[in-house]
Amino acid sequence: MQTIDKVLNAGNLTQACYEVIRNDGAAGVDKMSVKELKDYLDENRNVLSELIRNGNYIPKPIRGKEIPKSNGKMRLLGIPTVIDRMLQQAVSRIIMPQFEYMFSEYSFGFRPERNTLQAVTKSLNYINSGYQHIADIDLKGFFDEVDHCLLMQLLYRKIKCPGTLQLIRRWLRVPILQNGKLIKRRKGVPQGSPISPLLSNIMLHELDMELEKRQLRFVRYADDFSIYFKTKQEAKMVGNSIYLFLRDKLKLPINREKSGIRKPLDFKILGYGFVPTYRKGDKGKYQLVVEEKRWISFKARLKEITRKTTPMSFDERVQKLKEVQRGWINNFRLASMYEKLSELDGWLRNRLRYCIWHHWKKPERKRKNLLRLGVNPENAYPWSRSRMGGWAIAQSPILGTTVTIDKLVKRGYEALLTWYLKVAPKYKSSPLFPIV
Repeated sequence: MQTIDKVLNAGNLTQACYEVIRNDGAAGVDKMSVKELKDYLDENRNVLSELIRNGNYIPKPIRGKEIPKSNGKMRLLGIPTVIDRMLQQAVSRIIMPQFEYMFSEYSFGFRPERNTLQAVTKSLNYINSGYQHIADIDLKGFFDEVDHCLLMQLLYRKIKCPGTLQLIRRWLRVPILQNGKLIKRRKGVPQGSPISPLLSNIMLHELDMELEKRQLRFVRYADDFSIYFKTKQEAKMVGNSIYLFLRDKLKLPINREKSGIRKPLDFKILGYGFVPTYRKGDKGKYQLVVEEKRWISFKARLKEITRKTTPMSFDERVQKLKEVQRGWINNFRLASMYEKLSELDGWLRNRLRYCIWHHWKKPERKRKNLLRLGVNPENAYPWSRSRMGGWAIAQSPILGTTVTIDKLVKRGYEALLTWYLKVAPKYKSSPLFPIV
């Protein structure tokens, strides 16, 4: 059975369809939503399969959408139609096992049972083992620079099926619709399509093999990678040779401004930074912290949810907070951040009190609610008519002693520290992860 027959197998297509629906996402240029995909597949399965088998299937253009990056610049995402997303998912499900087994154990991005925490832990272990000169190499617009011919050659090593290769090539070459104009693509992998992570790993596996052949210590997560050395001289020498390998063999440019030789204090990996530990017997060791810009973006997200004018009920607000908090803390649970989370908790509770005060609106309603919360009538009246701003009142004893933490918890509020201590202790038992 050829690969394309496995791709178009009814069970595989159905499973790929459900995965696209579960991942949700915006519609492509044809405006078809994921909700319409299952009905489309049921009605057109045979026609679609026949088009692909005969080589007559032509993917629709990708819809380009720019999203802001953390550095203020814009990143171009490519949004294929839901039909193409389903087909890409179906292809990826079949060909991934043919490549996955040979990928490096030091590659952690977009792979089953691999994640950012493993990559960060490996980096920390290298640093605390004395490899504290780091060649930090940033690929310049990797997803926009992938050479199609080279990538197809790498695919052909494992996939001999002409139908599957033709389908992948057409996805690579399909134009992108941006600002009403179709733009041809002769290189690059559309960032945002289901098959892009696998194709990027196939391309950068060549880099992994080169690094392993040289017996180097490295960590790679998608297009982010770093190499660890004991001396600065060795880091410079190898870093320069890897730059030449990327340029000449893989035809990938390096962002010289963001690349360089780092010490742990200047090094960041996947949102984590490194600071020295101060525990007895741990001289020269480092622990993990969250880099500052991640704190800023997290606080901005919490601020948006707890903005008094955001149209949400209190229950909706705390539920949304819980989802965002848990996701963020799960991602950064290796870091030492007890004190920062404690400080952020106090700020967040006052934001919620401010929302409650604003929701009461009229003075008489404020007075009655204060009375229900146990405030003396002689205090409830003047506070309900106070000319103080809502934020000042939220931080005052009148709300701090009435809208207590216990009352907030009963309404569904969960402190940042509460969740952090649920998911972090198993890591804190290691001397590599002390709480400061």
